[in-house]
Amino acid sequence: MADTSTQRPTIPEWFGGRQVMVTGGTGFMGKVLLSKLLMSCPNVDTIYVVIREKRNQSSKTRLLQLIQEEPFRLLRENNPDMLKKLVAVNGDTTCAGLGIAEKETDILKNNVSVVINMAANVRFDLPLKTAVNMNTKGTANVIDLIKQFKKLDSFVHVSTAYCHCGEPVLEEKFYPMSSSPEEMMQIVNNTDEEILKAMTPKILGDQPNTYAFTKALSEELVRRCGLPAGVARPSIVIGSYKEPDRGWVDNMNGPTGLMIGASKGVIRTMLCNSDYYVDIMPCDMAVNATIALAWKVGLEQPEVPVVINLTESHDNPMTWKYALETGKKHALANPFSGPLWYPGGGFTRSKLLHFISVFLFHTIPAYLLDGIIVLTGNKPFLVKVQAKVTYGINLVYYYTTKQWIFKNDRLKAMRESLSPEDRKVFFMDIKVIVWDDYLLSYILAARKYCLKDDPSTLPQARRVFAYLYVVDLVVRIGFGLLCCWFIYSWFLLPYKMTVSAALETMSIH
Repeated sequence: MADTSTQRPTIPEWFGGRQVMVTGGTGFMGKVLLSKLLMSCPNVDTIYVVIREKRNQSSKTRLLQLIQEEPFRLLRENNPDMLKKLVAVNGDTTCAGLGIAEKETDILKNNVSVVINMAANVRFDLPLKTAVNMNTKGTANVIDLIKQFKKLDSFVHVSTAYCHCGEPVLEEKFYPMSSSPEEMMQIVNNTDEEILKAMTPKILGDQPNTYAFTKALSEELVRRCGLPAGVARPSIVIGSYKEPDRGWVDNMNGPTGLMIGASKGVIRTMLCNSDYYVDIMPCDMAVNATIALAWKVGLEQPEVPVVINLTESHDNPMTWKYALETGKKHALANPFSGPLWYPGGGFTRSKLLHFISVFLFHTIPAYLLDGIIVLTGNKPFLVKVQAKVTYGINLVYYYTTKQWIFKNDRLKAMRESLSPEDRKVFFMDIKVIVWDDYLLSYILAARKYCLKDDPSTLPQARRVFAYLYVVDLVVRIGFGLLCCWFIYSWFLLPYKMTVSAALETMSIH
């Protein structure tokens, strides 16, 4: 078979001279995608970034703030003129026509040839109406608008690998839905909130939350959009492999929040089947694959949208146990500043043991410490913090206690179809990752970018941890002695007294 990779334009060549529209560009993956397009496709013409006004800040102001962040640092330092290719478009995906002004809409219609839709609300606990309007209706509005684009060659919709959680094996294909997106959008807008809340579990079926459900509905819209399209389904997206920096992450969603909470001593138990494999995808690899999918769709113009799972799929397997224990090792060696307590605890697959641990190691200590805080004249906060932590853990345990098999043959085929240079620049081979090294980078990056802990604070943080270790040891010994006293007082002492009384009675007779 002939090597077609040399007969086709490279990714930078294909993007050369093109105008691109991106939604969700201010999000975690969106920032990396924008910077990657500018860095690695230098001849791209213009990138229109649809940004909604927020907290009285215009879309242009938000874009100016965006380019001051880490993903754009090298561009600011070495090639600031490239940043001028980013153009803010005031818009909101929940509005018809994305709420874009007529003049700007005309520019987009006449010039944009690539659209990457990354806009979504990733919260698992959104009310059904909110989730449908943001994720499903938002996608419908994007599709309705770009159907009017005269030069459209490629449309990529970013979904999630976990949008059909009832399937044990998730292939790179569309799955049928029990209800249509249009029907669901009509239901949520014509049904009373309280009634809709009561109906939600039945509507979701085997889906764990409104996020997964509404992303599945969105895929159905893409499936029949009639455009040259592709669906990118990343699994759990976490810190970058190497771009814009090793381990870079800027939010505390998902695994990052769990890691930080455990490292600060706030989370001391986790409901998890530690022998199961965790499917994660570094942010920059997910972005590289998304850009490559836009290139693939543009070249092949598929009649049916191409679905690609951006997943690890046992190419470089890692269990939850390895991830948690290795993460704990590096977190203890590189502690975060301001810990609440010395990290400890563990994970279990037993719900009963987990809930007992939550009560003993989350709830009781929170009330005790809040009581001390009140006595010192300060405002208590730990009970509220632990309530939020427990709520967050309950949202994610569905994913830590279940195993899926993801197929990613199309991802591998796409990677192999790239030119040798494109494979280096748009790296997406997860087999190259050494997980121990990666998790260390991830923890250091979370420390630096999420918590704003300067590396110079490490010596002091280690001294604090050494002190907390001693305190934690003393408390655990004291707790053990208290338990022994409790057992003695309530069980052994009455028994001894009964035996003693019986012997005394026998001696009298």
